Amino acid sequence: MSQGLPVSNIINVSVNMAVRAAQARNFGSLLIVGNSPVIDVHERLRAYSDISGVVADFGLNSPEYQAANLYYQQSPRPVDLLIGRWVKTDASAVLRGGVLTPAQQQLSRFTAVKDASMKITIDGTVKTVGPLDFSADSSLNGIAAKVATAIGTATVVWDGSRFIVSSKTTGTTSAVTYGSVNTGTDLSLLMGLVQNVGALVVPRKAAEKIDECVAALANQSTAWYGLMIADTSLSDADITKVAALIESDGVARIYGHTTQNSNIFTAGSSTDIASTLKAANYSRTLVQYSSANPYAVASLFGRAFTVNFSGNNTTITLKFKQQPGITAETLSQTDANTVQGKNANVFVNYNNDTAIIQEGVMCNGDFIDERHGLDWLQNYVQNNLYNLLFTSTSKIPQTDGGVTRLLTNVEQSLAKGVDNGLIAPGVWNGGPLGILQSGETLTKGYYTYASPIAEQSQAEREKRRAPVIQCAIKLAGAVHYADVIINVNR
Repeated sequence: MSQGLPVSNIINVSVNMAVRAAQARNFGSLLIVGNSPVIDVHERLRAYSDISGVVADFGLNSPEYQAANLYYQQSPRPVDLLIGRWVKTDASAVLRGGVLTPAQQQLSRFTAVKDASMKITIDGTVKTVGPLDFSADSSLNGIAAKVATAIGTATVVWDGSRFIVSSKTTGTTSAVTYGSVNTGTDLSLLMGLVQNVGALVVPRKAAEKIDECVAALANQSTAWYGLMIADTSLSDADITKVAALIESDGVARIYGHTTQNSNIFTAGSSTDIASTLKAANYSRTLVQYSSANPYAVASLFGRAFTVNFSGNNTTITLKFKQQPGITAETLSQTDANTVQGKNANVFVNYNNDTAIIQEGVMCNGDFIDERHGLDWLQNYVQNNLYNLLFTSTSKIPQTDGGVTRLLTNVEQSLAKGVDNGLIAPGVWNGGPLGILQSGETLTKGYYTYASPIAEQSQAEREKRRAPVIQCAIKLAGAVHYADVIINVNR
């Protein structure tokens, strides 16, 4: 029966969903790079949120685990970790099978088969596998081993979710193809080794230098901010190349290296890695000395990356912090001064039964917490201003009123820097900016300025550019030293 005419003939209501704002970067994520062949050369990066996932993939003896363990021992505990693969030596070709569903992983599905067979090409040679009888097998690992024996020139493993077939050779002849049907029950389909069920052939890859590896991982993802390399064979030249790459990267990142070379204590030495990186004035690389652990810097990153910039009064200085799992150094005053003079960091004992990180600096002498905080601030201002333009339902006009909206947005971002403790009121000692003069107090901790629209050139206006927004901010800093004078009267 008819319900009458639609009300929309008279009153038409439409609903427009607002677009989702762009998300800010994560400045609490560390990338550990290692050469263990757990992650294949196609995947390259794998994300973790706790140490149990690292143990499951890498075991307890790998450099990647040893570094991650220090990272996750920090208190409060960091969360975000990525591990990347360095192809330090030639990587064999791999056939990564499709992920099997829980039903497809049932052992009974395999033990019901007594005539499994397939064809697969390894290193250019066609291999006929089977027929194989799985009726007596007790695990998928056992089935993988039986298939590997039948192939002969490849390893086959079950990794908990898929079968992986790897050539036993390296170099240009290393190759693996998808599996294909032969006779009897199709083993290639049973194991998920065919393309249409999600299998992937990963070609062999020649060995790469460490800076080539870091460049590839940087190009692959912006999800990581901190970098350390879990490998003790790096030369000083390798370390310097990685530092140079991080310094020039268009995406803000920092690199940490642990040195165990005692030349760092030689005051006249200029060839140790700390002196080399200091001379290069690198502001995005930090060095820690540790005689006890070659991956100590992972712990330093773990403490730094627990900072939540969205909170109130959450920023920290790394000086005075601890490094769980790291044996503190007992240094003479001379050695401590030498390390400090080379802008290196050390976890050191004091004679009051405490041990602390000192000084918490980058290789150019900037404090790590300020480098970290300013990278967050740059991204926060950038992302918020982008979202103002991106989510606005009408255009921001190229007028003084429109520019005021931009300035207000930037000031709101800077105000968050005051809230979390990065920025604080203080005297501006820089040059004049707008109406701000040197020696005046930034009562809010920041000041923003943009020239009037009337002063903008026609060429800039036609490009629809806003006048340059300039900001003056005063960092809150941190107290690292104090002098107390006690006057005594008898």
